[in-house]
Amino acid sequence: MKVVTLNFWGVEAPLDKRIALAVRQLQALAPDVVCLQEVQPHGDATTAHAIASQLGMHAEYAKACEWEDGAWGPGSKAGEQGLAILSRSAPGKVVSTELPDPRPGDARILLSALVGDIWVHTTHLHYRLDDGVARERQVVAIDDVIRAHRDNTSPPQILCGDFNATPDSDEIRFLRGLTTLAGRRTHFQDAWMRVHGSAEGITWSSENELTRPLRSLDIDRRIDFIFVTSRKKDGRGTVRDCRVVLTDREDGICASDHYAVYADVQDRV
Repeated sequence: MKVVTLNFWGVEAPLDKRIALAVRQLQALAPDVVCLQEVQPHGDATTAHAIASQLGMHAEYAKACEWEDGAWGPGSKAGEQGLAILSRSAPGKVVSTELPDPRPGDARILLSALVGDIWVHTTHLHYRLDDGVARERQVVAIDDVIRAHRDNTSPPQILCGDFNATPDSDEIRFLRGLTTLAGRRTHFQDAWMRVHGSAEGITWSSENELTRPLRSLDIDRRIDFIFVTSRKKDGRGTVRDCRVVLTDREDGICASDHYAVYADVQDRV
């Protein structure tokens, strides 16, 4: 299964150019699943549907939060934001789970879709640099959902998203099985590390012109991840490839303020 995760950055300008850039690069990658964060209403549907329609994919969207005029400063408009999973055919089941520590206009969810016999999950955790404890509670809640679908014979599961945390943070180390949260441990493979070890793999980059205005959040970090549950003895769950993608520019502009991550995961014997 070929998977891409991308924080698409809402409806920020130049939106049409950004959608076209995303579509062109995704077509070249030919993913089976695309997980999108910061999806917002656009036209008759959402930015996810606009991308999916040009890729010939099905889109499942779930709203995470909404806000009123002025919520993000003088002149800011009311809106909503959520997550989406794009797939070649309609998922067999779709579930949205609210995550801990919701805030006015800033609630977080996990969106899960059964694609074939593989559960694919996507999320977008709280973003502030001092939100680590909230993110810890959120990853524990995510692990609860994924554990409910896991046993010794079940297929691998894939967890994607913008975690707003670096690989050395406790919330990411918990997912990798390297630290204890809520009195327990878990284990996921970090797809990037499986292929590249400790190489940086930056997804929130100062080289991206769209990212620079948000430098207060600390730039040049790897905060977008694809995780895979533990490899099976029969080879399922093996990460065959992982890359930072959607880095192409047109007139200096990328598809988003984040780069995307691509992984090829063995889902069959």
